[in-house]
Amino acid sequence: MELTFIKVHGSQNDFFIIDEIDNRIVDWTDVNRRIFTKQICDRSHELGGADGVLFVSASINAGAAYKMRVFNSDTSEASMCGNGLRTVARYLLEKEDEKQLIVETMKANLEVAQAESLGFGIPTYQVEISPVLFEPEALPFHYNGKAVFNEPIPELDNELAFSTVAVPNPHLISFVDQEQLDSDKQETLASYLNGENPYFPDGVNVSFVKRLAADKIYVRTFERGVGFTNACGTAMSASSLIKKQLDDDTLEAVTHVYNDGGRVQVTAEQADDGTYKLHLIGNATFTKTGIVRFDEAEGISVIQAKETGEEENYQQLVKETTAFLQENV
Repeated sequence: MELTFIKVHGSQNDFFIIDEIDNRIVDWTDVNRRIFTKQICDRSHELGGADGVLFVSASINAGAAYKMRVFNSDTSEASMCGNGLRTVARYLLEKEDEKQLIVETMKANLEVAQAESLGFGIPTYQVEISPVLFEPEALPFHYNGKAVFNEPIPELDNELAFSTVAVPNPHLISFVDQEQLDSDKQETLASYLNGENPYFPDGVNVSFVKRLAADKIYVRTFERGVGFTNACGTAMSASSLIKKQLDDDTLEAVTHVYNDGGRVQVTAEQADDGTYKLHLIGNATFTKTGIVRFDEAEGISVIQAKETGEEENYQQLVKETTAFLQENV
């Protein structure tokens, strides 16, 4: 069969968007999706591979018009992806000629909207990140029957303090200095916690966070099902919330989050019942459009692929971000 695609990225966390409605594959099973994902995300593929595939379909939930499902490059399904949702937001808002919509994800219906550009003419979108859950069973996390907030876990490391939160995918977050960031601690820890271990039976996204200024942080994430990525949207959102709580920041104030793929902005709000809602603001860059021929046995061949020209503008942001980070080592 022939399928149209858009290759996209949010903070250089890259994906293929596949519209199941337009491509007439609404009868696909998850087996079909996993086979397709494994083949097209292969970094040796002529399209360059990707961190995952974003499948867009109609929603059956009241209040949402569309649904997004996220399959990582290892074919596991993620409950949410903030960087991916921004690109899907752009795709759907342009398709429907709307300024805002509600999109169904695995755990929640989420608000998405067009936002003021980050600069350089970069298309920018805001997406809701929720629910925010601290209960250990939400991750799930098995350690003394409780979540942790800026606390040591000696069984994992003798120096670091950790916080756990689900947004709704699970995150383990540690604020570190440059020496710890430069060490192999993060890779060693994340590799262990995403294999067989007694603490996170379903694995966990592991982020190391460095303070850069009162309203600026750097976040690097080892993402469950992917490994180190240029950026993880939910990790940047969760890390911003932990920073606001640790430093008693104003929730609604913008936290500027720098990452290896660029930068984003995060704001937060707290409802009367104590629950939090986060807002992730960042780029939604389309890099390629085209058509592929998909055969489960023979693989994916490219029929047509065209560069959009948007990446040049985004790289100006990357250059600016890199210069800032080099000055703040």
